[in-house]
Amino acid sequence: MTRSRDRDERGRARNARPRDAAGRPLPRGAAGVARVPEDLVLTPDQAVTEAQRLLDDGMPFGAHEVLEGAWKDAGDDTRELWRALAQLAVGLTHAQRGNARGAVSLLRRGADGIAHWRVDGVPVPAGLDLDAAAAHAEALADDVERDGPAAATPGRLRPRLRG
Repeated sequence: MTRSRDRDERGRARNARPRDAAGRPLPRGAAGVARVPEDLVLTPDQAVTEAQRLLDDGMPFGAHEVLEGAWKDAGDDTRELWRALAQLAVGLTHAQRGNARGAVSLLRRGADGIAHWRVDGVPVPAGLDLDAAAAHAEALADDVERDGPAAATPGRLRPRLRG
């Protein structure tokens, strides 16, 4: 018997399976961590605060979901910045899961997007420290590339998004 995909009330595909703290799907009926609601709408300041809380709690996958929501809600002037921040968080997720190749790739992509995001007349939103975030991602990518996933210690998976 083939199980149909989980769907929301509008018929869009959703994965209702519980997940562990690293965002990996668990068997149906298992106890997982609380998920970020898919319809969560936050201001940029709230998104950074919530993403930082999740990073500090060792949950970069949850931070990715929050930042992805900000990316999808952002205007044209900041969309690429939020995308880059979401990529950094998913790079941290890969590092947490022990996937060195995925971690290096996404950390570098996120760092590059953050470092190159500048829009004339558009202030950096939510007090983000873009230089520090990009530098953290690049340094961690370098270390994971050289030393493997062990370089991604729990403390290294908790970058500061604000100065």
